[in-house]
Formats: sequence, C-alpha cells, structure tokens
Amino acid sequence: MSGINFAKVNPATGPLFIHGAQVGDTLKVTINKIDIAKTGAVVTAPGLGLLAKGIEQEETIISQITEERTNYLGFSIPLTKMIGVIGTAPLGEGINTGTPHDHGGNLDTTLLTEGTSIYLPVNVEGALLALGDLHSSMGDGEIMGSGLEVAGEVEVQVEVLKNAKLPLPFVETAELYATLASRETMEEASELALNQMVQFLQEKVGFTFNQAGMFLSLAGNLKVSQSVNPNKTMRVEVKKEVLASKK
Repeated sequence: MSGINFAKVNPATGPLFIHGAQVGDTLKVTINKIDIAKTGAVVTAPGLGLLAKGIEQEETIISQITEERTNYLGFSIPLTKMIGVIGTAPLGEGINTGTPHDHGGNLDTTLLTEGTSIYLPVNVEGALLALGDLHSSMGDGEIMGSGLEVAGEVEVQVEVLKNAKLPLPFVETAELYATLASRETMEEASELALNQMVQFLQEKVGFTFNQAGMFLSLAGNLKVSQSVNPNKTMRVEVKKEVLASKK
C-alpha cells in the first residue's frame, strides 16, 4: 500500500452525461442491482481510520464471498452490498473521488444498496454522474479505513427532476429518508445534515423549526456514515412509518 497515490484512489465509472439534466435540476438515481465478485480485500495502514495510532504496519486480508456472507478469518459476516462512491460533477473546481462533499462522491454510506434512491444536485449540464468503490460488507463509520473492497457491476435507473434544486445528497429507502452531509469534522457535517432534515420536515409536514428539531430529538437518528475520508460524512434518518402515523 505504501506505493499507492491516494490522490488517485477510488476509481469511478463515468462521467455519464445524462440528457435533459440542467443546472438547478436534481438527479434521482435508483440502485436496481449490485453484482459483486467472489473475492474482496480489506486493508489498513498507519494513519488510516479512527484506530490509526494503534496501527504499526500495513495489512491486507483477502476474503471469500458467498451469495449471503463475507468470510473474514473464519467469521461469517452478513453481506451488505453497497456503493461507496456516487456523485455528480461538483460546482466549480473538481474534487477527487476519494473526497465526499455536496455533490456526493465518496459517501461510504451503508444505505446505498439495492432498492435505494439517492437524489443528487445537478451542477453542470448533463450532471456527469459517476460511481464505483463497491463493498460486499461494511459497518457504519468504515472504522479502520476500508470496507471489504470488491469488483462488480451496478445497474441503476436515472430520472431528472426538473427545477428541483437540492443542496445536499438525499437518500430514500423503502423504510426511511436520510439527509447526508460531508465536512472536515463530524460536528460540521452533523449540523449541516440536521438542518437539511429540519428543512425537509418543514416542507413535508408543516413543522416550525422548533417543532422539527424536537421531532428529531424523539424520532430522528444521527449516524456516522464514514469517519476516514478527508471530509467526514454524517447522516440523519427518519422512518417513513413515523411520518405516516399522524391521525
């Protein structure tokens, strides 16, 4: 790993020009299918991840993958196929695919699996969608700096939502909504994701700012998507079941 240029990690397929996508639109990307290889690798190195101070040497562990499990040193870990990198072209200067920001990028969020839709801002004509960095298994936080990195293929469905400007990535699954934000610190990212969810609740439910914030204290979940990239990614989740419960 010592020879890796980390300015060029996380290669992504793309950019894909999406016809009809204009600045100010939102791109809805639904993940229909993720097919992965039967072998993957988890890696670590000094200075990588939240346990960096305890890492004395580089290490790579190769793991075998079945249809339902990842085998890690004999332990059976549930398969959680996901996309680590997905985003549109950023506004202004380019951002490498190892760094997440408002355009998406290296979000490393476990929600980005089959059946999930992610909404991304369109900052340039054609959106220029790219994705990659597949994992067979990864826990929230990507604690040691790596999921089980794996080759594979992804099938997505893309829809352009006209004049629906979105400042940050937004995720929808069958069970929940989530706002995602990436900044240099977890605190900055958390505040941004929380404010975006408050705005969503104000528009969807009619809450005041205070009502939305107190609702999140009762029914929202603030989670760490990843803690290892140049910008950290936090998310706020709200279950659809709770939002549909008002009588």
